[in-house]
Amino acid sequence: MMVKESYELAKKEYEKWGINVDEVLQQLQQVPISIHCWQGDDVGGFEVNKGELSGGIDVTGNYPGKARTPEELRSDLEKALSLIPGKHRVNLHAIYAETNGEVVERDRLEPKHFENWVNWAKEHGLGLDFNPTLFSHEKSADGLTLSHPDPEIREFWINHCIASRKIAEYFGKELGTPALTNVWIPDGYKDVPSDRLTPRVRLKESLDKIFQVEIDEQYNIDAVESKLFGIGSEAYVVGSHEFYMGYALKNNKLCLLDTGHYHPTEMVSNKISSMLLYSDKLALHVSRPVRWDSDHVVTLDDELKEISLEIVRNDALDKVMIGLDFFDASINRVAAWTIGTRNMIKSLLYAMLVPNNHLKQLQEEGNFTERLALMEEFKTYPFGAIWDYYCEQMGVPVKETWLEDVKKYEKEVLSQR
Repeated sequence: MMVKESYELAKKEYEKWGINVDEVLQQLQQVPISIHCWQGDDVGGFEVNKGELSGGIDVTGNYPGKARTPEELRSDLEKALSLIPGKHRVNLHAIYAETNGEVVERDRLEPKHFENWVNWAKEHGLGLDFNPTLFSHEKSADGLTLSHPDPEIREFWINHCIASRKIAEYFGKELGTPALTNVWIPDGYKDVPSDRLTPRVRLKESLDKIFQVEIDEQYNIDAVESKLFGIGSEAYVVGSHEFYMGYALKNNKLCLLDTGHYHPTEMVSNKISSMLLYSDKLALHVSRPVRWDSDHVVTLDDELKEISLEIVRNDALDKVMIGLDFFDASINRVAAWTIGTRNMIKSLLYAMLVPNNHLKQLQEEGNFTERLALMEEFKTYPFGAIWDYYCEQMGVPVKETWLEDVKKYEKEVLSQR
């Protein structure tokens, strides 16, 4: 009863500013977050000939209970989803194919290798998104894939990306919601290159071949993702932000911005409005860099709030496809999903409960005193009471009570692995 009472009191505070809280909560229900499966098994996947994690990516920690099979991973995802309000999506990498013990090379992957994922998604009312996996493989061992000087290696990865887009098309047809297929590659050099252009020419040519295969956007939406640097590609990354921004705009693809893939002083929140001026849609991988692209669990920090404010105040909830991308093996992995996803949704709610139009008007009038005062005051408005009520209405635990569910699951399931 206290949750309802607190909600009604908080609601009145927001209604003074013309904010219809009930409508806000209805709108929030319609925003899906694409939850990355790879938090649950430390980006391992289920390939028969599994390679060591590579591509400038690292997962640290050895918390017990890592998912070892597709069934365990789906079970862990179900537990996390039961603690997160709303209906969402699950994001897969190609290495999560199920081949029944058969060695299937990545350029030969087919929809049938993901049938179990699709059946599971249907059962739980989820959409699926997809990523070709261009790392943790012998043909990416020297740090180059789609920009490789060897045409045979390039062709292998081109075919893998084409196969991935066809798998995503299958997702879209089966689930009735288009899959986002995101191409990220690890290509780059550890030290200063003597030629930055040629690898980018090859990357452009490879992407052109990949996207020559036309797939209806009713089923599949293509995105390309940049990066600043990685372990082993500290000095130069072929697929930089400028490269992919130009490629996406020229070829009508989505530009995917990963919040960890920029300089420490570079804010993705500051890019969103500019990108939306020239693109109908935009995609995000929300992570938390700590000094570098470390993919820490998303917290409710200032940048996360600012990202959500930029999406909400610019009426872009239907234009920005929000996904998560973090992996922490030092804490309970189900808890990591729960914390990060709940924080992403919390930040959207926070942004929806700000009088954005009034603040815009104050800026246009040059009334910067009132603008700053109100922006600061709303930071301590009782949005937590609205969040608690939303969780209760959506049938998930309120406040930190979800931790008890995770502890019970750890004791009964994770600790037995």
